[in-house]
Amino acid sequence: MAGEGGPDEPDAPDPRVRPGRTADADRIRELQSHLRQPSPDLLEYGLAVGAARVSVTEGRVVGYLLPVDAPNRPGVHVAELVVAPDFRREGRARGLLRAAIAEADGPVTLQAHPENDAALALYESLGFAVVERRPDAYADGDALVLRRG
Repeated sequence: MAGEGGPDEPDAPDPRVRPGRTADADRIRELQSHLRQPSPDLLEYGLAVGAARVSVTEGRVVGYLLPVDAPNRPGVHVAELVVAPDFRREGRARGLLRAAIAEADGPVTLQAHPENDAALALYESLGFAVVERRPDAYADGDALVLRRG
């Protein structure tokens, strides 16, 4: 129903998203295994400063987003975004991204593999546009940099 803040409402916060906690670290480390280039040190920092956001179901973390600030400019960069395979296509990545967008004090950027069609479609649906191609950014090829705002 409208006004209840469910994940299907276009601009409503996703009630499944909350700040990450240090107690979530082990589960998030498991989820990092789905990334091309995880950064364990960056994750530890993000949890310590309260930047990480998680998507939960029945108290279990099934996805997370790790934004990082740039000290010399406004906005954030989404360094890591993962949803466990069994929980994809439920709007969880969208909910995590909406939280990052709502909390950002400027543009939001992220990086994606050019062949990750599902992710690119999601990012574009949220208003992100490709602004740069980084050759050989990943071990298996280039990366696209997308920006919103």
